[in-house]
Amino acid sequence: MISQQVKKLDIPELPGVYVFRDYQKRPLYIGRATSLKDRTKSYFSNDLIETRGPRIVDMVTKAKTLTWETTDSVLEAIILESALIKKYQPHYNVDERDDKSSYYVVITKEEWPRVFLARARDFDAQRTKGELLYKVKAVFGPYVHSGLIKEALKILRKMFPFKDNKSHDPRHDAFYQAIGRSPRSVSQNDQVTITNDQRRYQRTIANLILFFEGKKKLLQAKLTREMNTHAKKLEFEEAQKAKRLIYALDHVNDMALIKQDQNTMKPAGGGQESRPFRMEAYDIAHLSGTNVVGAFTVSVNGEFVPAEYRKFKISRQVNNDVAGLIEILSRRLNHTEWTYPDLIIVDGGEAQLNAAQGVLKARRISIPVVGVTKDEYHKASELIGNGELAEKYKTEIIRLNAEVHRFAIAFHKQKRKASFIT
Repeated sequence: MISQQVKKLDIPELPGVYVFRDYQKRPLYIGRATSLKDRTKSYFSNDLIETRGPRIVDMVTKAKTLTWETTDSVLEAIILESALIKKYQPHYNVDERDDKSSYYVVITKEEWPRVFLARARDFDAQRTKGELLYKVKAVFGPYVHSGLIKEALKILRKMFPFKDNKSHDPRHDAFYQAIGRSPRSVSQNDQVTITNDQRRYQRTIANLILFFEGKKKLLQAKLTREMNTHAKKLEFEEAQKAKRLIYALDHVNDMALIKQDQNTMKPAGGGQESRPFRMEAYDIAHLSGTNVVGAFTVSVNGEFVPAEYRKFKISRQVNNDVAGLIEILSRRLNHTEWTYPDLIIVDGGEAQLNAAQGVLKARRISIPVVGVTKDEYHKASELIGNGELAEKYKTEIIRLNAEVHRFAIAFHKQKRKASFIT
């Protein structure tokens, strides 16, 4: 396969799984990507043999077609990649089929199921000999990169609080219950309450299994039905829990996984990549205080990450950019499940800079801020704030500021058009 063939394909800049196939359309190699377009393009670089080795060069030479499947998040791409590798066992996925350092996600069959990682070689050996000390409800994997699957479980545990392998230790489990990462299971006199908690937890585990099976749409439909049922019964707390989980599934924070993924893609020679640097740029858009909206865009190591962009409807429809910035930055920081940036960029001068710094200081969050001032033609004229970072990342800051302005204006025009039609 040659680069000209790939250039003709409309490969999206989205997370997902790609498959190199032979002339009979059989999978030769399966991989995941934060950006399918960028990752597949890398297989046709001049230094491929140095970065990926002769085995991958041989694979690309033999490949005749390339297919892909997008996912809503890197998390789902990791799960889908593992499932497809396990199903097709491609010849060039040597590392993925080598269980010596791979991990399974194990879910036990107990009154209070546990979810944890087990080394594939140890788990397989013990299961073959009948030496497992627990019954197994489900097993997923193997996952060859331990760092990625560990980060994935951290993200999933926020959405599906579960008990881990150490939950038999009361102090350990009490800690995770306190931070909302483990279900309540303390001894109580009310047996009805204990039974209800167990049933609720079993539903959580069932939902987690659906996610690992790649059935997110089915899971979302199930949760929507549950939410509506609870609402009709006036069980508003349970309805709100289902609603929050539906939202979380649509807004999975992938930044930790992106960083881990970039570290696993370092050159074959062993050279370590620099630490991923995340920047977020903020802007407000409106027309004389009407249809006021806000947005932020994201870049990691200078590359835009569209899947991480966010849009906001501003609550107060007034001509006040500073107030709008304070609102969207505050709302963004409320999402503690989203990884914080290494640098915040605001569109504007001293007023916007001071407002952003004030929001961060009030929350005792230490993130540097750079403001982008504009000339009469609305072109970047000066960077203010953190001078060292402004100088080091000047080009990236200006590019991301232009990107958030474009993104916010597009959202504003969309809202204005809808308002006009109404």
